[in-house]
Amino acid sequence: MRPVGIIANPASGKDIRRLVAFGSVFDNHEKVNIVRRVLLGLDSMGVQDVRIMPDFFGIGPRALDDLDLSLKVSYLDIPLEGTQEDSTRAAKALSDLGAACIVTLGGDGTNRAVAKACGEVPLLPISTGTNNVFPFMVEGTLAGIAAGVAALDSSSPRSFIDRAPRLEIRRGSELVDIALVDVVVSNPGFIASRAVWDVSTIHEIFLTRAEPGTIGFSSVGANVCALPANSGKGVHITIGDGGQKVKAPIAPGLIRWVSVASYRVFEPAEPIPVSYTPSVIALDGERELIVSKGDRLTIHLAPKGPRVVDIARALRQASELCLFLQPQA
Repeated sequence: MRPVGIIANPASGKDIRRLVAFGSVFDNHEKVNIVRRVLLGLDSMGVQDVRIMPDFFGIGPRALDDLDLSLKVSYLDIPLEGTQEDSTRAAKALSDLGAACIVTLGGDGTNRAVAKACGEVPLLPISTGTNNVFPFMVEGTLAGIAAGVAALDSSSPRSFIDRAPRLEIRRGSELVDIALVDVVVSNPGFIASRAVWDVSTIHEIFLTRAEPGTIGFSSVGANVCALPANSGKGVHITIGDGGQKVKAPIAPGLIRWVSVASYRVFEPAEPIPVSYTPSVIALDGERELIVSKGDRLTIHLAPKGPRVVDIARALRQASELCLFLQPQA
């Protein structure tokens, strides 16, 4: 059986939106408890090898304290910087190890960092961030069991693993960066607090999904042009007067009217230029790129993003295969 990886971001769920909005606080002690339950779920399914990303808080060691497990837990040998690069390095290490699955604890930004380097290793994302559009709000025990199902050596097809799309930011043929949910183009300035919450500064939004019931800028798209996650299409929204106003929860407890000048659905074969420069581009809720005047960037929808475990379908398939029944004597 191949190893299962755990990447728990100690910084997720702690950005400035806790001050300007009313987001839930997943402190690191709660992440420790979630990892404990994930480990117990993995152990119950017979997983033998778990590799955990180290971090400065020590989520892994604290989760293992006084925990009686049959499986072996070790820590990835990667340099730590206390930035999102830790998650990307951990994902690359787990991909190189041929991991069966990576359980992530974080929000959209954490999963974006992991998706940069996870390759074909499927993700099982648990929500502990601010805008949790990509990850699932799921109990850690069930997440661990589902990850264990994904790790089982079996000839049965993995019908519970989907391929998520991603947005690619390109300069000519060069891949500059990616996003899993949204790309937001806003007024130029310094990247200080990374989160975007002031709608008056925004000019364009690009989305891989626009589903009602989500928090963040994908909710703007959901209220003008609903689009499911795996539709194979994206939405491009231009912000400004002349169109309609949309009421949207852009952050937890932060509901704003957003002036939508125009919107359209686009296909993977349609690169769309970033029309507003100079600007700052936010990827999955966090400002990352400073765009100089005249810099020519395009946004592409790529259908082949990270693979993702559907927890409900994984558990259903395991039940159908009688994996939860004790063998008869």
